[in-house]
Amino acid sequence: MTLNIGVIGCGMIGRDHTRRLQQVLAGAQVVALSDVNQANAEGVQKDFAPNARIYATGEELIAAPEVHAVLVTSWGATHEPYVLAAIAAGKPVFCEKPLATTAEGARRIVEAEVQFGKRLVQVGFMRRYDAGYLALKEAVDKHTGAPILVHAAHRNPAVPEAYTTPMAIHDTMIHEIDVFRWLLNDDYVSARVLYPRNAARSHTKLRDPQVVVLETAKGVLIDVEIFVNCHYGYDIQCEVVGEDGVASLPEPMTVDMRLGAKRQSTILTDWKDRFVASYDVELNDFIGAATAGGATGPSSWDGYAAAVTADACVAAQSTSGEAVAIALPVRPALYA
Repeated sequence: MTLNIGVIGCGMIGRDHTRRLQQVLAGAQVVALSDVNQANAEGVQKDFAPNARIYATGEELIAAPEVHAVLVTSWGATHEPYVLAAIAAGKPVFCEKPLATTAEGARRIVEAEVQFGKRLVQVGFMRRYDAGYLALKEAVDKHTGAPILVHAAHRNPAVPEAYTTPMAIHDTMIHEIDVFRWLLNDDYVSARVLYPRNAARSHTKLRDPQVVVLETAKGVLIDVEIFVNCHYGYDIQCEVVGEDGVASLPEPMTVDMRLGAKRQSTILTDWKDRFVASYDVELNDFIGAATAGGATGPSSWDGYAAAVTADACVAAQSTSGEAVAIALPVRPALYA
């Protein structure tokens, strides 16, 4: 069976996912497209999905009988209504992060899915599918003993002037927030944010870098450096200190060179290159589960937990280093 997918949002990530579904992965085809800017949808149709029908709205696409499953890759504020519409239609839906722009919005999605009685939502936290993180999780689960500390960094070469201090959490660190819950099988109980001096390349509305300190229910302390104007490249680092040993996230595959009396290797500058393979794997996972009528991978509950934690981190940005508590309700049995 070929899974018929409708894509809502034909910007950069929607365009790339359509390419992936049409040219890289098997078992699915894009049959419908929608974007608030119809020219975007027409461009994706022309380049990758000539047989796809263009719908004026995402709601019309979701309701279309030929659409078996939905990809939501539109602007973040539209995610909640589109995901809720897909759940109401009983159609599996892959939603890029954020699941919703507020924790309350994510909670409404959780409640709708619980009421439906079956998992239909997969959230686009692709790091869980990255080969490096999978290897790190195996090391943490089997070899290094109970985790005690995590040291991490998320560095971008540059961000635009429109990027503000809270975006370091909601747009950048949100992936660390999710992947560490998965890596440690643990939840957060508090967040603090500390600031060194501002980097010279920072902008007037951005404190950069910043360090977020998370404490988990099991007592693990996590420090995450967020430095979005580091200049030298896109660099993701993670080290887990356990009772019996230390495990580090492996570097992306690169060729070691000796040139001009120097030893050197390439550092990536684009996040799409760093995690390109994980996007393939996560969508392949979605195709398999959606073909069977459901969903797997990062769940609505994971999206909700990330939203609650992100809100606490943003609140902590203005507390001069004081801790902000993080509290989640009881996890519904659907997500056990």
